[in-house]
Amino acid sequence: MRTRLLGTVVALVVLLLVGLGFPLGRGLAAADQQEVFLDRLTDTSRFASVAQRPFIDDQPDVVTSELKRYEELYGIKVALLSRESVVVASSSPVDLSAPAVSDMVGGALAGRQPSAPELFMPWDTDDLVLAEPVLVDGEVRGAVVTFSPTAKTRTRVLVAWGVLVGIGLLALALAVLAALPLVEWMLRPVRRLDEATGELLGAVVSGRPVPPVGSSSGPPELRRLSRSFDQMAANVTDVLAAQRAFVADASHQLRNPLTALKLRLSNLEGHVLPDAVEHQTAALEEADRLNRILDELLVLAREESASVAPVAVDLDRTVAGRLTAWQPAAAAKGVHLVLDGEPGGAVLATVRGAESVLDALLDNALKFTGEDTLVHVDVRRGDTAVTLTVRDEGPGLPEADLERAFDRFWRSPAHQNVQGSGLGLALVRQIVERVGGSVRLKAPAGGGLTVVVVYPAA
Repeated sequence: MRTRLLGTVVALVVLLLVGLGFPLGRGLAAADQQEVFLDRLTDTSRFASVAQRPFIDDQPDVVTSELKRYEELYGIKVALLSRESVVVASSSPVDLSAPAVSDMVGGALAGRQPSAPELFMPWDTDDLVLAEPVLVDGEVRGAVVTFSPTAKTRTRVLVAWGVLVGIGLLALALAVLAALPLVEWMLRPVRRLDEATGELLGAVVSGRPVPPVGSSSGPPELRRLSRSFDQMAANVTDVLAAQRAFVADASHQLRNPLTALKLRLSNLEGHVLPDAVEHQTAALEEADRLNRILDELLVLAREESASVAPVAVDLDRTVAGRLTAWQPAAAAKGVHLVLDGEPGGAVLATVRGAESVLDALLDNALKFTGEDTLVHVDVRRGDTAVTLTVRDEGPGLPEADLERAFDRFWRSPAHQNVQGSGLGLALVRQIVERVGGSVRLKAPAGGGLTVVVVYPAA
């Protein structure tokens, strides 16, 4: 935006300089040409007056020596013509065949006085030609033609134009130098707003306070916009904080009545009618499911509200520890946990965040993987990131449902009978993106589901 504003200022200054400089340049050229024209017209008139007596005496060639001395002094050719357009005396040979010259000579022999020529430019190399009639008692007896070189005039015009261009460039440079602080002053609130907008999402997601823009300089409209943005960011932060607090408080408060409910249902063991045993068992299962949902909600609320900065975590040790912890559960289902890849080293993650991610991914993989199948855990280290991949051999998900799987409480219609709350992948994304990582799902060609987690390398 700074470049565009400076470009606008430069364009306006250039238009102003061109609008003023072009007429001024033409005016300087015209004034110089007018001065030369009047000077040459005076000399031409003098030669026309001097030539009267030679024409009366029918001896026009007597002025030849004077014409030659004039050319030697000033470099201007002079020719004396008869009424028949024949050169009767000249300082040096002249060419009268050019259309402009012949027209001017014809006008002089017709008794017309010379007029100012059209404005010539520095790139016009033709001589300035003037023709004036020689009058004797009001009768045209001949004409005097002068051929004045214009090199000096053109040089003076070029120098004047060069000075104008130099002044214009200097004015342009001064305008840019003057515009720079003005543009900086105007854009300072915009730059702060841009930075604050980029920080807003990360601050809100990680639970950090949003730094205020607080612009005290710049145009009044942008200062008001900065204050409105600060108010909006504060409101968003308050609303999300209240939402997280509500989720955490509600989850915590529901645990006690839920525990009491499970205890009462368990105490009914052996005291219900045979045909109601099935309903008692189903109620206990639903209570367990509700308890798991509350546990995941508590974990999610803690992750969202935590403001601890990421720390370096040994991913290899974390993966090895969680695979060991999940090995009994995998063996009970006949599932084999396989570790592939290479040492990943240290990654940036929250405290216990990498463990929570692996627990959620392995829990999902074991839920949907059948007996005598494999769950592959792969670690790869790159230049700036470490990739953790968990792939199962279960039914997988359609391509259209891969992104929806990260929605809270969303479950695929094909997996409604599988235990779960639909919060696992949402929790994984929350934890990973909080430290600047990313998570994506893939449907491999061989079936199953692949979860790719990318951590920033420490």
